[in-house]
Amino acid sequence: MDSSFSIESKKVCSCKLGPRFPDWLRPQRDVLTPRFYKYSRDYLDISASGISDSLPYWFWDKFWGFSYINMSFNQISGTFPNASIHTSHLDLSSNNFSGPLPCFSLDISKMGSINLSKNKFTGSVSPICNIIGDLALFDLSNNLFSGVVPDCFESFPFLTALNLGDNGFSGSLPSSLGYLISLEMLSLRGNKFSGELPSSLQNCAKLKFLDLSDNELSGEIPMWIGQKLSSLVFLSLQGNQFKGRIPHQLCGLKYLQILDLSVNKISGTIPSCLNNFTSMTKKLSLDRRIEHHILDTGPRFLPSLRENSEPIWIIQVRYVDEALLTWKGTKQSYPQLGLLLAIDLSCNKLTGEIPEELSSLQELVVLNLSRNLFNGKILQKIGHIRQLEVLDLSRNKFSGNIPTSLSELTFLSNLNLSYNDLSGKIPTSTQLQCFDPSSFSHNRGLCGPPISPNCSVVEPPPGKPAVGSEEDCDEFMKWFYTGMGLGFAVGFWGFCSVVFLKRSWRHSYYRHMDNAKDWVYVTFALQKARLVRRIKALSTRCD
Repeated sequence: MDSSFSIESKKVCSCKLGPRFPDWLRPQRDVLTPRFYKYSRDYLDISASGISDSLPYWFWDKFWGFSYINMSFNQISGTFPNASIHTSHLDLSSNNFSGPLPCFSLDISKMGSINLSKNKFTGSVSPICNIIGDLALFDLSNNLFSGVVPDCFESFPFLTALNLGDNGFSGSLPSSLGYLISLEMLSLRGNKFSGELPSSLQNCAKLKFLDLSDNELSGEIPMWIGQKLSSLVFLSLQGNQFKGRIPHQLCGLKYLQILDLSVNKISGTIPSCLNNFTSMTKKLSLDRRIEHHILDTGPRFLPSLRENSEPIWIIQVRYVDEALLTWKGTKQSYPQLGLLLAIDLSCNKLTGEIPEELSSLQELVVLNLSRNLFNGKILQKIGHIRQLEVLDLSRNKFSGNIPTSLSELTFLSNLNLSYNDLSGKIPTSTQLQCFDPSSFSHNRGLCGPPISPNCSVVEPPPGKPAVGSEEDCDEFMKWFYTGMGLGFAVGFWGFCSVVFLKRSWRHSYYRHMDNAKDWVYVTFALQKARLVRRIKALSTRCD
């Protein structure tokens, strides 16, 4: 190829360029004149091109100063150079890059974006304090970063999306997060953050997406989440150490589509005001996804045009927030938030009955209240939640009959009422009889299909604890293993004490062991000799 061949914009995304890194990119650009660099908006897009090679040593020198570099969705490996990376929009997501985080220098006249997610970067993220320029999007998720996140976010007042999820960060959350007044998306999930939520976070009034799941955060759920963060669409505090009651101020989140407070130590009752979740009570035109768009309009001038030409729009960066939710037993990612309306309060210490107001959430798709201490009867009007696809009330203390309105849930595909004190006949419907019997197991008072052909067997009185429940079995096994361990310890040390403390018994024991050893040796020698004679005899016959 002619080395003089050069183009300013190289967009060959989704083309099969790999597996080797395209060497023809090397002569594409040498030096821009100072005037042209001032207005340059060059970009390189080789995303999803099937490249599984290491990044050439010459790359960052050749493409230094490019406004837009996108190498996402490949298998490119390599590290950053020691020098600062000068660009406005950098997307290296879904590759195999490694090494420490470098310093970045952005175009001070434009909003920048950096996406390094789903790589193998390591070390500290302290270089973010030295970023020059304004960031609108910053994603370091799914890497191997560790240590404490520096408290220097006051430098990024225009940041709209910050994702540090699925790394190894520790320590408390930086209080300077409260300076991110333009922030709409914050994901810190899958780290080891500890301590209470900083009160400064309530200044992020534009937040729509807040994911703090799978950390070690503690304290009570702050009331200001419902008072100050009223634009929230997604809220997940799952897998932390939060305690106390669910603040009724959360009912002020009328746009909320997903609420996940599971796997904490929350106690008390469910607030009766959850029917204030307007997005779950009425059929609305919901945001199908939470997107962030960064549009770079130039100015950009082609060499053939005059300097006073009109700027042209050339770069658009799009970023979609993905919700991570436990769906039918497995964690799954959902970019289409409007398709899933969910409440997950499982694995806590909640008590009392399900409030009647919950039946007003007619658009709710997922309701998980399992592994709590709820009692009383299952909500009689639960069938009014017409869109319900997943209902898990297992491992509680619900009693009484299964409400007949449950048979009206035609979209129900996942049901679990096991390990309760339910009784009576399972309502007859095409839907309920199709579920596996395990969905109703460990409710000794239940009868009828699918767990039994009919209800001719006398039912135990309602409220009577189920015999042979999992708790009884666990208690029995606990004492069984405890007794077995104690018996072994007493027997072993008792024998050793007698042998080592009483000389005559010790000598008898050693003589017995010597005799046993001699017997084994003689027996083995005799058997070996007999076997050798038989083999020789067989050999003689064959000859």
